[in-house]
Amino acid sequence: MAQANISPAPRQDKKVIIMGAMLHIGNGNVIDNGYLIFERGKITGVGDATVVRIDPTGSTLINANGKHIYPGFIAPLTNLGLAEFESVKATLDFSEMGNFNPHIRSLVAYNTDSKVPATLRSNGVLMAQITPQGGLVTGSSSVVQLDAWNWEDAAIRTDGAMHVNWPATLRLRGNNLRGNSAADAIKEVSRNRIAELEQLFIEAKAYADMTKPEVVNTRLEAMKRLFSGTQQLFIAANSQTDIMDAVKFAKKFNITPVITGADEAYLITDFLKSSGVSVVIGQPHALPSGSDEDVNLPYRKAGMLMDAGIPVALSVEGYWQQRNLPFMAGTVSAWGLNKERALQTITLNAAQILGIADKTGSLEIGKDATLFISAGDALDMRTNRVEQAFIQGRDINLDNLHKQLDKKFSDKYRAVPKMKKE
Repeated sequence: MAQANISPAPRQDKKVIIMGAMLHIGNGNVIDNGYLIFERGKITGVGDATVVRIDPTGSTLINANGKHIYPGFIAPLTNLGLAEFESVKATLDFSEMGNFNPHIRSLVAYNTDSKVPATLRSNGVLMAQITPQGGLVTGSSSVVQLDAWNWEDAAIRTDGAMHVNWPATLRLRGNNLRGNSAADAIKEVSRNRIAELEQLFIEAKAYADMTKPEVVNTRLEAMKRLFSGTQQLFIAANSQTDIMDAVKFAKKFNITPVITGADEAYLITDFLKSSGVSVVIGQPHALPSGSDEDVNLPYRKAGMLMDAGIPVALSVEGYWQQRNLPFMAGTVSAWGLNKERALQTITLNAAQILGIADKTGSLEIGKDATLFISAGDALDMRTNRVEQAFIQGRDINLDNLHKQLDKKFSDKYRAVPKMKKE
């Protein structure tokens, strides 16, 4: 009774036809009364149900009248599956010692037996970018789907991005800038770290240019794909100065980075657009980064950046709160984006930024059948009720530990007899 009872779903063995739902394609388009067909894990048909007749013979037919179908939501930049109990050090496996760890692969530490991913699936989050943390160069992230027996089965894109934490520039104002020896020392540390980072990239580029190195260097070997263009570079930077410096740094090595965090990206939209940079912004449910900023600014950033023509995805810090990702998108839909554009920040935009848009991110023919059916608006916590979800065509179990505990204690207190009045 104490063992896990939520097993990954078996491979799809029968064609599935869903009829009558509102299809939120993920690219900004909506079909009010649509049909969706998938078999062998791939979408084979999608369109307006009012203009076609579909023969359901030999298929599983799902009547979804009045309901909504969405592409599976994607959670970037999370240590999901690398942490279980924050108070128990032995369950934390997302950070390594030292500043330079490009050889670290988060995927091999990803725990598919974690109790947390199942809680995300119940809100439509079906994929995640498992990301290492700590140091200046933290290692490689991979994108996984959240219903698998092991990390090999889970992987959608393996080691797709290398992650760098840009050394933050100290920001002081007014008299604080004059004669402050502590500030000068901090600035010197930051400059030294940037110099070390640049030296690492120079050495890695030279190593990558070698046909056959005499000695294999595992750290530099792990960075070779950055320079061939088959791996992305994600740089965490927040101030406008740091963002610009980080982009210019990457451009020196002919790399167009993805900027993450990006608190002040809204101040340099022209620069970011001309540089071809995409942005993964931090969670909107947060306070502004500056004391003199508009308190509503975190809600508005996604709309400001997308209106400027910059591809934007939303992220949420940590792992346990990832289930709230769709509601973060719901918030930005009330502050500058309509619902379908907000939806893109956790579907197609996220897929494009993570390099998996050929497989997922929208309800289009040829892509993975990774999607879910909700009884209501999935971006609104009052109406989001995921009734059925599919990952690569597999009808997954939507039970989770939270639901089990809710049932257990609901049953307990329903079973307690009412006390008799004295």
